Amino acid sequence: MHITFTDRELDVMSVLWNLGSATVAEVRERLPDDLAYTTVLTVLRTLEQKGHVAHTGEGRAHRYRPLVKRAAAGRSALRRLLDKVFDGSPELLLTQLVSDKHLSDEELRRLRKLLADRLREKQP
Repeated sequence: MHITFTDRELDVMSVLWNLGSATVAEVRERLPDDLAYTTVLTVLRTLEQKGHVAHTGEGRAHRYRPLVKRAAAGRSALRRLLDKVFDGSPELLLTQLVSDKHLSDEELRRLRKLLADRLREKQP
């Protein structure tokens, strides 16, 4: 399944993933931008039309919940980034990632452990 979000949709989905579910007002108050209530509602309705969220009635409000898991969206976004920016090469992506001077020694050690664990999984 190919999942794509606009930046604004991703901001809204991030709030839903963090909270589990939320009303329009709850999403709005947690967004970094001061968006109008109607703008947030429009984004949520668009996400619902795409099949990424669903809502239930809660008094006069609607409570929205994500139907797409964060991990699935991450895999799809990473695959798209890999294809479009790194010409489909995981090695180029990893090279870019570990070349980042902002990674701490601890983060680099965790990355090395992840790679070592993955290599051990591949051994017969």
